[in-house]
Amino acid sequence: MSDIKVEVDPVEVGMDPKRLSRVDNHFKSYVDEGKLPGWSLLVTRANRVVHHSNYGFADTESKMPIESDTLFRIFSMTKPITSVAAMILFEEGRLELTDPVSKFIPSYGDLKIFSKGSSNAPYLVPAKEPMRIWHLLSHTSGLTYGFHYAHPVDAIYRSSGYEWGVPKGFDLAAAADGFASMPLLFEPGAEWNYSVSTDVLGRVVEVVSGMPLDEFFRTRILDPLGMYDTEFYAAEEDHGRLATLYAKAPNVDTPVRLDAMGDPFKSKPTYLSGGGGLVSTIGDYHRFTQMLLQRGEFEGVRILGSRTVDYMTVNHLPGGQDLKTFGRPLFSESPFDGVGFGLGFSVVIDAAANKNLSSAGQYAWGGAASTAFWIDPLEEITAIFMTQLLPSSTYPIRSQLGQLIYQSLFD
Repeated sequence: MSDIKVEVDPVEVGMDPKRLSRVDNHFKSYVDEGKLPGWSLLVTRANRVVHHSNYGFADTESKMPIESDTLFRIFSMTKPITSVAAMILFEEGRLELTDPVSKFIPSYGDLKIFSKGSSNAPYLVPAKEPMRIWHLLSHTSGLTYGFHYAHPVDAIYRSSGYEWGVPKGFDLAAAADGFASMPLLFEPGAEWNYSVSTDVLGRVVEVVSGMPLDEFFRTRILDPLGMYDTEFYAAEEDHGRLATLYAKAPNVDTPVRLDAMGDPFKSKPTYLSGGGGLVSTIGDYHRFTQMLLQRGEFEGVRILGSRTVDYMTVNHLPGGQDLKTFGRPLFSESPFDGVGFGLGFSVVIDAAANKNLSSAGQYAWGGAASTAFWIDPLEEITAIFMTQLLPSSTYPIRSQLGQLIYQSLFD
């Protein structure tokens, strides 16, 4: 979907075009001030594109502009797609949310919990609770990420080769077993911690379906939705469309190229990361968000049942808690107050506590390179923002995107 057309006058769907232009003006300043290389934005209301804009560069050195068909590394915006894949199998009765992960990956049958000590000398105790499928979907599994730098177990991940990836040569099966060999932060279900849970879930999808994850994505989600530009890498003929990956470096005013992390996305990987491996376009991801907004169906193709999408997008944290109270204190691109977590998405449960314009029930997620999306079923709005700047906590893009889009409403 390289050609994206605005389908409706914003006024017809209750949005003030002058106020909507504030979104562009604000984020143009990010590029003009050298904070971002460039960006692409897509907003819909009532299932119609109400605003689409591109600004800046996909590659600042060559001055290659951002286009509607620019390819972006979406990193953790892969996670909702993997979550949908798992729920497709759930709907077919091939797995249950309460199934132990060990039913599909035997190495998860003997998990250990970090109790005390250091990364070099940890004291471990046997897990009392099995890790279950819903723990993976909700990030309550006890797994972690090596890049968190918040706990001794994070250091164990890093020393084992799991910081921003997995040991060289590992496929998804080997990596999933590797995660199981390291200690958990806590008993499954006891807390929330953002983690490699969705990568493990991707391996469950492979085992249950009998297909490699990329094949399952292609046959069950991507091709049916017409997402032909979404894959685990950019093919050689598409390298000219792939935006350069940049990073905010200390004591440097403008982003610096990060080809060491960006270039691996130019060839098919051994490790199919359901937690962060996909490349996509804003048009492709738009088709995915419209499917979700329409409760599982897009352009006559049904991916999930309507009640399944409803179930995925309510808060699943025990006792209705938010991430502020139930989650581990981690860096965050937007406040955790008033935000719960469903099966693959953050979910607003108290907009007042969140201190930003939104609706109860708005669900969302984003990627490490500052990409973001959210869906508001009450207002029938979707928003997608694509760029390529690590880390995503550099600027408050996600919270500002929300306030600038909601302030344009007048109905």
